[in-house]
Amino acid sequence: MQSISNAEIKRIRSLAQKKYRDEYGLFVVEGEKMVAEAMDSGMEVTAVYRRDEIGEAAMARISLLSSPSPVLALVRKPSGVRSGSPDGIIRNGLYLALDTIRDPGNLGTILRVADWFGADAVFASPDTADIFNPKVVQSTMGAIFRVGFHYTDIPALCRSVSALGGRVYGTFLDGHDIYSAALATGKDCPVLLVTGNESEGISGEVAALCSDRLLIPPYPAGEPGSESLNAAVATALALAEFRRRTI
Repeated sequence: MQSISNAEIKRIRSLAQKKYRDEYGLFVVEGEKMVAEAMDSGMEVTAVYRRDEIGEAAMARISLLSSPSPVLALVRKPSGVRSGSPDGIIRNGLYLALDTIRDPGNLGTILRVADWFGADAVFASPDTADIFNPKVVQSTMGAIFRVGFHYTDIPALCRSVSALGGRVYGTFLDGHDIYSAALATGKDCPVLLVTGNESEGISGEVAALCSDRLLIPPYPAGEPGSESLNAAVATALALAEFRRRTI
């Protein structure tokens, strides 16, 4: 049986907090599939702990999940996530911009959606949830290892896309029906789709920079039952429509 020191257990447990993830430059990945994807991703895996090797009690102590998985890995945070500037990244393609997404589950699900629909990259405002939060990592279901992700100034990003002749789309309750609106798909120019904060929506500064305001209509039309859609659900529906236009 492999032993694990109390100091190492304490260090792993501390990675539940952002300040320690920043201090050590590490984040936690749990689950056999997720750890396998981390090891295949090209990211640096600094340590792997297996329940069969360290024992069930030790695994329960280091796990950040309510139900400990059979394997846990420590992964070095990649450089470039907090690049600060989108310059040199934006070209023709379909990109996501997250304007203050605070819920870790939403952020993780959005990355999973971006992976499914092949978004070219995801950009997030600096006050968006930390992508290396354990809840975000688990919610991505491995997409964190495949989707390009960068924290940046979203208004500056919008201006960069517009300067390149691209389109900046945002979803609003007073927008044009996305299913009948003319949409650029990213084939001939950069396209940026903005998702707003869970409770406040897209901020006023970013909204003013959107070239197109889109609505995901309720059914029946004009009779919404809920006040709005969940941010991750809205992102999925919008991305699906953009990708449908490319078929």
